[in-house]
Amino acid sequence: MIDRRTLLTAALAAAAGSAAPLSARAADPVFRIGYQKNGILVVAKQQGVLEARLKSLGYAVAWTEFSFGPPLLEALNLGSIDFGQTGDAPPIFAQAAGSNLVYAAAQGAAGSGAAILVAEGSPIRTLADLKGKRVAFAKASSSHNLTLAALAKAGLTYADIVPVTLAPADAAAAFASGQVDAWTIWDPYFAIAQGRPGVRVLALATDIARPNNFFLANRTVAQARPEIVKAVIETLSGVATWCEANRPAVADLLSRGTGVPLAATERAVARTDYVIGPMTPELVAEQQAIADRFHAAGLIPKPIRVADAVWAEAKG
Repeated sequence: MIDRRTLLTAALAAAAGSAAPLSARAADPVFRIGYQKNGILVVAKQQGVLEARLKSLGYAVAWTEFSFGPPLLEALNLGSIDFGQTGDAPPIFAQAAGSNLVYAAAQGAAGSGAAILVAEGSPIRTLADLKGKRVAFAKASSSHNLTLAALAKAGLTYADIVPVTLAPADAAAAFASGQVDAWTIWDPYFAIAQGRPGVRVLALATDIARPNNFFLANRTVAQARPEIVKAVIETLSGVATWCEANRPAVADLLSRGTGVPLAATERAVARTDYVIGPMTPELVAEQQAIADRFHAAGLIPKPIRVADAVWAEAKG
């Protein structure tokens, strides 16, 4: 039987056949960006600022939406997109699998937009109470790391819970129907769940571990056309500055761009830190600690050196 990952890989490979990396598309210069239902990239897409900046360099922009980070980075590796943003865990799993990517910039300590949720009447009151419970999260996503970090903080191990690995939409349904005891999730899914009755926040990401986000580029593209990637990062830095000063407008743009209700989007925007910076030694060290934790838990097959995947232009 063909599993979901095989089908996804085949589909992305087919897409890559007609959408080779930017460096190989001299006759069709399009910079392809992968995004999720939140964040600076969605605002930039709504504003059209990247289209304006890259047009001056002779490139158009194409956008592809992903439900979470791992499929986005699989597309990046295959060359069907050139650039995207994810949380902390996806690039670690991707690097361990030999993916052709580099860290291009960081959104360090990006706010409190992730949490572990339980039902209002749940007996789970502390992180230690997760022992023996069914905890839902997306495999290889930032919620996977947050779950692992929460267990470590409570003196528990991965073996102490029943992991239920589900994509966000499937996890939302499982949580709402009581099929799982807890759900580790990020915005906007976290903000949407908060707006529903009977949901309680067990712990915020900020109470457990710094929730860094990263901008990733296809390595071949970054090496061949560094001026394009740098132009994208510079433009997004300007978007981030605008976001910090215009949160009501950000919420409106995000809601219209994603279809997420405005009230939920406003919650997400209020707790997001909009900033873009280099891959500092501190951020690399934090990523390395996460990678080491995943390896120690047997969740990635081999140790990795995060610094090997940091683009030279991104070092700070």
